[in-house]
Amino acid sequence: MNQNPEQLAHNSAQNSLPKQASRVSKPPQEIWKDVFVFPPNRDTLGGTAYLIVENDANILIDCPPWNEDIQQFLQSLSGVMWLFLTHRGAIGRTKELQKTLNCQVVIQEQEAYLLPGVSLTSFQDQITLSPTTQAIWTPGHSPGSACLYYRSHGGVLFSGRHLLPNQQGEPMPLRTAKTFHWRRQISSIEKILQRFTPDTLQYICPGANTGFLRGQKVIAQAYQRLAALDLSTLVQSKAPL
Repeated sequence: MNQNPEQLAHNSAQNSLPKQASRVSKPPQEIWKDVFVFPPNRDTLGGTAYLIVENDANILIDCPPWNEDIQQFLQSLSGVMWLFLTHRGAIGRTKELQKTLNCQVVIQEQEAYLLPGVSLTSFQDQITLSPTTQAIWTPGHSPGSACLYYRSHGGVLFSGRHLLPNQQGEPMPLRTAKTFHWRRQISSIEKILQRFTPDTLQYICPGANTGFLRGQKVIAQAYQRLAALDLSTLVQSKAPL
C-alpha cells in the first residue's frame, strides 16, 4: 500500500528516534538567533514545534517533546508567555506544559473544547500576540487549523500541518484520510496569497515532514513557491495525496 508523504515523514521521524527511552534528548536547534526548532515529538505523531524568543514574551508554537532537558532549555530563556497550537493534533501534553511554565494557551475557537481544564484564549479569524506576531485561521486540515505569522526575517509563517513539505521539499497542502475539508484548505492557501507578498512572506516553518527539507530548517522563497501551486488542479484531487 502506498503511503502519503505525511505518513512517510512520520515513519522516518519515528525510525530516527531511539528504540528505548533515554535520558539524553536531542536539543533544540537554532534557525535564527530568535527562533529555535525542536526535534519531532512522538506525542504529536512526529510533529515539529518551534520557539520564538521575543523580549520576555516568548512564543512556543505547538508542543515539543516534554522532558527535563526541554523544560530547562525553555526556562533558561525566560520561559514561555504564549503556547500557540496550530491544530488539534499538536495539543500533546498541553495541560502539563501549562502547569509547569504557567503560560497562556491560544487555539482557534473551534478546537478549544478539546482542552478541558486548560486556561486558554481562543480566537475566531485572527489574534495578535505581540507587535510582530499574528495568528491566522486557516481551516481545512482541521476545523481550527491556524498559522502563526512572524514579521521578522522577511516574514515567517509557522504553518502547522496546513502546509507541509512534500518529498521534494516543496510546500504543499497534503490531503490525507483525516483531512477535515479539502476545499477549505485550498481556500486557506488563497487567503495566505492574498494577505502576503514575496516581500512579506519569505519563509515557511512547517509543523511536520521536516525530514523532507534535507537538512534545511525552513522552506525559503515561500510566497513564490506557494504562488506556483496549481490550486485549481489540487482542489479536484479526490484521493489522499
